[in-house]
Amino acid sequence: MGLLENKVAVVTGASSGLGRAIAIRYAAEGARVVLADVRDAPIEGGEATQAAIERAGGIAISVPTDVSRWDEVDRLVAIAVERYDRLDVMVNNAAIYTSTNLVETSQTQWEQVVQVNLTGMFNGCKRAVQQMLTQEPADEVRGRIVNISSQHGMVASPGDFPYGVTKGGTVQLTRQVAVDHARDLIVCNAVAPGKIVTGKPGAANDPRALEYSHQRTPWPRLGRPEDVAGAALFLASPLASFVTGINLMVDGGWMAG
Repeated sequence: MGLLENKVAVVTGASSGLGRAIAIRYAAEGARVVLADVRDAPIEGGEATQAAIERAGGIAISVPTDVSRWDEVDRLVAIAVERYDRLDVMVNNAAIYTSTNLVETSQTQWEQVVQVNLTGMFNGCKRAVQQMLTQEPADEVRGRIVNISSQHGMVASPGDFPYGVTKGGTVQLTRQVAVDHARDLIVCNAVAPGKIVTGKPGAANDPRALEYSHQRTPWPRLGRPEDVAGAALFLASPLASFVTGINLMVDGGWMAG
């Protein structure tokens, strides 16, 4: 029996990177996973997440979703419940970035990042809570929400002003949902990755940025998507039944240094 046997989990931003790793891990632990993204092909290349899960014997469906739009998130959760009868875990992972500082960031860039990273998180949390309030508790919990924040929600994100601000908002949003809905038996936590090496293009994989991250990270290697997936699994499982409102650092000791 896996930790998420027969649970129903929605994962946004599931085609690539952290979302892909979380979805694959959840499926391996027995969850029926609903994959939400604006694209199907992984940024890092290779087979689609649904195909990878099914090849390993897991269960998954894909629902094209722009998390910045309430109607699409509403439809996403409705499809998950129609197919599998309930929603046990909502993972709000979808995010974008601009690699621009304050003066370089255009109004359009600011609005786009806020719409996806923060409004998308609001949409996912609100729609999940709406559904979970209608459900009978299982193991004393009606449902669990896992938001993907960042160490840059705790400290500044050099050179990426919109991203850092929205990740700071994610941390506070997580606390609000956790406190407001604890009496409803809804658990809400965040995972805050440090430097995780993924296939995404741009400044994140610049050799100088990677060297700086190595210098700042006490652990002798940088993070992998599977490290974040393990933390997201813990927070989605019965192992974390008295854990709510936290921002769990997965950073190799960066923030402790």
